[in-house]
Amino acid sequence: MDHFVYRDGELYCEEMPIGQVAAKVGTPTYVYSATTLKDHYDRIASAFGELNPLICFAIKSCQNIHIVRHLRGQGAGMDVVSGGELYRAMKAGVDPSKIVYAGVGKTDAEINEAIDAKIGWFNVESEAELANLIALAGRRRVSVRAALRVNPDVDPKTHRHTTTGKRETKFGVDLERARRVFDQFGRDEYVKLCGIHLHIGSPVNTVEPYVESIQKGLDLIRTLRADGFTIDTLNIGGGFGAHYEATEAPSASMYAKAIIPLLRDQDLRLVLEPGRSISGNAGILVARVLYIKQGGDKQFVIVDGSMADLMRPTLYDAYHFAWPVRPGAEFVPDQRRRDLTFPGTQEVDIVGPICETGDCLAKGRSLPPMARGDLIAIFTAGAYGFVMASHYNSRPNAAEVLVEGDAFRTIRRRETYADLTVAEDS
Repeated sequence: MDHFVYRDGELYCEEMPIGQVAAKVGTPTYVYSATTLKDHYDRIASAFGELNPLICFAIKSCQNIHIVRHLRGQGAGMDVVSGGELYRAMKAGVDPSKIVYAGVGKTDAEINEAIDAKIGWFNVESEAELANLIALAGRRRVSVRAALRVNPDVDPKTHRHTTTGKRETKFGVDLERARRVFDQFGRDEYVKLCGIHLHIGSPVNTVEPYVESIQKGLDLIRTLRADGFTIDTLNIGGGFGAHYEATEAPSASMYAKAIIPLLRDQDLRLVLEPGRSISGNAGILVARVLYIKQGGDKQFVIVDGSMADLMRPTLYDAYHFAWPVRPGAEFVPDQRRRDLTFPGTQEVDIVGPICETGDCLAKGRSLPPMARGDLIAIFTAGAYGFVMASHYNSRPNAAEVLVEGDAFRTIRRRETYADLTVAEDS
């Protein structure tokens, strides 16, 4: 799963005690494991190796430039969805030919930046966007490659906010309209519409939705090829799951076992866009207990981390396993289940200092006795954690740390109050 383990009653990241990191850097802090990032990337690359895919890490899941650079070193391309993410990828030294660019609202400036960078593919989300891309590329007489994002109307059975492959969604075009889009735009001189992009949502913890989606995509490709269009790329998106509890997500090899037979001998370049399956288990959020409060029959553990640091529990009612950094040997967990209990634990809510009732990182959890100053780790926070942070309540953003073996380095310093007003100073 990852390289966060308890030894002698204390949490380590690889060979580094988390307590030492917190003592040096403070809290709240995101701590990432370089080995976990590499392991998860390597598992996907190995599982799909027969098809020699281009694996484009979804920067939106974990955007720190040091992590982007680390994954680039493993061979990853990047999936970007904004000009800012493209800037990060380029600053990290990513080969632009290994960058794919999705997003429903690309501005003219962003499109021109991507053209200048000579990225590999635009993932086009609508007829209007495609017409604009054609106009911008034609005006500059520059050739670009594009893949049409198609909604296969497949239900990935995930949260409604992260379902993207149904027929009625802001992303992509309906399967029924795709052929008309190619008829209208598919023979342009400058925009080579040569790919199909499928992304059905995240996290998708079963393989069947991918099989159904790819089968529909291949049917469309066969039709388009019969119509005389050259389709050489199939981007099946990302959405592979991560283990928030125990073993709910299929392994990379399980996804590959179902997908590879469908694409073998199809004469297509396969592109993958994994995000949380690489970064999710590679990061934790470390927070410090400020107060223990009794509210009626409920006990609250108030920590210095908040929804401004980790939005997922508030936004999605998402589960993240939470456990003390130093629980003692008698309270070392063997799994990360919701219902994990030990004799002597007490049910609590872990909440933050934000002035919102929804500022809750974990509800109804049985924890060992906690006291002011204790450290708590919020697990599987490497994906959609820091990237969704805000300055709500004028709280400076947390620090980020990357652990490599028995050493760590700060890859994003903790913000100061002065940082909060830099853009407002005149």
